[in-house]
Amino acid sequence: RFRYYFIGTSSDPVEAMGNEDFGIPDFCSSVDMDGDGIDDQTDILQGARAYIASNPVYKSRYYETGYPDDQYGVCTDVVANAMRNAGYDLMKLVNEDILSDPYVYDIDKPDINIDFRRVKNLKVYFSRNAISLTTDPYKIGEWQGGDIVIFENHIGIVSDKRNDDGVSYVIHHNDPFQASYEEDILEKRDDIVGHYRISE
Repeated sequence: RFRYYFIGTSSDPVEAMGNEDFGIPDFCSSVDMDGDGIDDQTDILQGARAYIASNPVYKSRYYETGYPDDQYGVCTDVVANAMRNAGYDLMKLVNEDILSDPYVYDIDKPDINIDFRRVKNLKVYFSRNAISLTTDPYKIGEWQGGDIVIFENHIGIVSDKRNDDGVSYVIHHNDPFQASYEEDILEKRDDIVGHYRISE
């Protein structure tokens, strides 16, 4: 059974729960990569929310600019824009990592404009450059807003909102007919392959 909550993207939001409802301390990173006075974890979460507030339309396109410069986007753009808000240029970072070890990415011809927008590449990048955490959604104390969750062919940012069981929502962009950008899907999927945090 799917439960869709329109949080921050609907005129009729539904109340959700948070860390405080389950006695889970909020996690704040010790790193502030962009020096804006806001820690990485919070910056990433805020960046994800700012991006979905622009109401991107799901469509896969190639951009000479790398980052989409119109109203379109896909799941990886949620993550890329969230990280850019914290001072991490995923386009540049993924490209540098690919060039350092193209074999592990299984890429013959790197393309900086698109490689960072492919889930399979982000799986490799985060496994090499981020803190790996549990993939069990029921270990609720180990999931925090601003984390990154990777599914078999999908990716999103973990929300600071939780369902009645304490399982985190996910901020993501899955298809053109998605009910909301922020949804209670984590325990409904059986294909979680990665859960990462950018900094301690």
